[in-house]
Amino acid sequence: MVFAASTGRRRLLSIIPKKVESATIKVSGKSLALTNLNKIFWPKLGLRKRDLLEYYEGIAPALLPHLRDRAIVMKRYPNGIEGEFFFMKRTPAARPAWIKTCPVAHGKGVIDFPLADDLASLLWLINLGCIDLNPWYGVCESPGMPDYLHFDLDPEDAPFALVREAALIVRDALEVLGMTVFAKTSGGRGMHIYTGIKRGPAQHEVWAFSKQLGHELARAHRDVFTVEYKVEKRPRGRIHLDYNQNRSGATLASIYSVRPNPFAGVSMPVTWDEVERGIEPHDFTMLNAAKRVKKIGDLWKPLTQSRGRFDLRALLKRSG
Repeated sequence: MVFAASTGRRRLLSIIPKKVESATIKVSGKSLALTNLNKIFWPKLGLRKRDLLEYYEGIAPALLPHLRDRAIVMKRYPNGIEGEFFFMKRTPAARPAWIKTCPVAHGKGVIDFPLADDLASLLWLINLGCIDLNPWYGVCESPGMPDYLHFDLDPEDAPFALVREAALIVRDALEVLGMTVFAKTSGGRGMHIYTGIKRGPAQHEVWAFSKQLGHELARAHRDVFTVEYKVEKRPRGRIHLDYNQNRSGATLASIYSVRPNPFAGVSMPVTWDEVERGIEPHDFTMLNAAKRVKKIGDLWKPLTQSRGRFDLRALLKRSG
């Protein structure tokens, strides 16, 4: 059975077929096979693979600009959140001819990562069982030169109120340096803090800068942060200020990614006013995220643009 769909107009109905187990759809003239649509991915919520595809179809206009031209590391959950998962970097050989790839040098060879540059390729990735999306920090032409500096705030056993406090501390520190700072929930129990930087510094230079700043913040706020790498050595009740996510080859769940947790949380951009008022991890899920974005738009749209990015090279020269 083939279902045709045009992406040229705003859709009121999903292009993902109802009731059938498998189908082939047409997305902007591209044939895409969808499989196991009725498979339960979130048992407690009763959400199926079809629901996940419908979510990404709906959020795609806001999401795709953040993924475009970035290699994607695939984390596949073919049997939903309670099944086993595995990572894939290399694009499967059995793929549609229209799937674009990004060749990245790795060791002595090259890995062809998939790209999610349009709706068809995005849905192809989700159909593989990718629940969240993990893009590289640099674009394909220069994957080793990131466009972002960021921190992953991992609460371990700390309350989310302390995560919010930690986010505000990181924001203030980056703003003092002249950066524009953006926040999003991780979709789980933490938060991600980003700032756009001008392309130029290598990934290891960005990592070194984030490490220095992370350690300075941890020394200044010992009751809030830890930068201890080994989990067993981390003090309880602290926020792990994870600067290591800036290392080469690391990725974080993208903006608007659904997370493989029991409440189907979504990594949602938030305003600093919302952080100060008291957002909670369960506020943003696969069931309400699209409605929020439709109402307020993409809060991270500035990060898809070249203007307004911070030139980190001046700070690197000063610290070097």
